[in-house]
Amino acid sequence: MRITIKDVAKKANVSTATVSLVINKNRRISRETRRRVQKTIDELGYQPSRTARDLVSRKSGNVGFILTEDHFLKTEPFYTQIFLGAEFEARQHPYYVLLSMIPADYSEHDMLPRFVLENSVDGIIIAGKVPGGLIRKLRKYSTPIVYVDYYPDEGDHAAVLIDNLNGGILAVQHLVDCGHSKIAFICGDIEHPSIRDRFLGYKTVLDKNGIQFSDEHVVITDKVICQESGYDSVKKLLKNNTKFTAVFACNDAMAIGAVQCLKDNALRIPEDVSIIGFDDIQMDVMVDPPITTIQVPKVDMGSEAMKLISEILGRKVQNTRKILMPVSLVERQSTCKV
Repeated sequence: MRITIKDVAKKANVSTATVSLVINKNRRISRETRRRVQKTIDELGYQPSRTARDLVSRKSGNVGFILTEDHFLKTEPFYTQIFLGAEFEARQHPYYVLLSMIPADYSEHDMLPRFVLENSVDGIIIAGKVPGGLIRKLRKYSTPIVYVDYYPDEGDHAAVLIDNLNGGILAVQHLVDCGHSKIAFICGDIEHPSIRDRFLGYKTVLDKNGIQFSDEHVVITDKVICQESGYDSVKKLLKNNTKFTAVFACNDAMAIGAVQCLKDNALRIPEDVSIIGFDDIQMDVMVDPPITTIQVPKVDMGSEAMKLISEILGRKVQNTRKILMPVSLVERQSTCKV
C-alpha cells in the first residue's frame, strides 16, 4: 500500500499543510515539529509527491519545450538531441518537460500552446527559430523563457547559443588549409542568427586569406534547410557553371544532399570536390564518404538550457544570462588536400 501525505499527517498529529511545509523546508515550522514530522516520514518510508512539494510553492513543476513543426520533423537529428538533453537534465531537478510543436508559419491569430494558456508550466525553453508572432504573444505572460540556438532581435534574453562564428571560421579555414580557394557556401534562412554567423565566418576566412569573395559562390535557398535543399543548391551551382572545388554547407542535412547531387553528376568526393557540413549528426558517418563537419554539443545544449531555466526559476541567476557553447572540427573523408 502506498503511503500518502495524509498518513504522515495523521501519525505525526499535524495537518497535511504542515507536512508540506516540512518537505519544503519552510522556516515557519518549529524545530520540534519538523523533527517529529521528519521522523514519521522516515519511519513510514514516505516519498513526497510533486503535489506535496508544490502545495507551498504554488508551482506546477513543469517546463514547457517549444519547437516549430519543421524543426522537429525536417532536422530531427539536431533538435531531438537538444530535447533529449533537456529531458535528461530535468531528471536531476524537480521538473517534468512538456513538448509542444507549433506551425512554422505561426501567427498572432494562432493559439498558444495549451500549457501556456492553462498556466501549467513554470518556465519555457524555445529551441530554434520561432515566428515573431509567438514571441510577441508570450510577452503578455510573465513566464521565464530560455532560447536555444536562436536569439530574438528585440530585448535581452536568456539563451544557450552555438559559437557559430568560430564554427564557420574553423570549417572554411580547414578547406583553405587543404588548398581550396574556390569555396561555395550553401544555406537557407540567412536571417537566422546561427546561419548568419556561419556565413560571416565564411567571409572572414576568405578575407583573412586574401581570397576574393564572389556572390556566384553563394546559394541561399528559401526552402527548409534539408537534404533536398542541399541537393538543389549544388545543382544550381553546376547549372550556372560556377567553378568550385569545395562546398561549405550551413548544416549537415544540406551537406548530405550536396554529396548526392555531386555523385549524380559524376563528380568524386573529395577528389573533385571537398564538402564540409555543420552540426555532426549521426547520419554523417553513414554517408559515403563520411562527412567532415563542425561538431555541436547538442545534448549538452539541452542540458544547459534546463539548468539555466532551473536557476532562473530558483532566482539564482538573472533571466538574461547567455551561454555560448564551443564547437570543434571533426575531420572525415569528405575533404582532402588538393
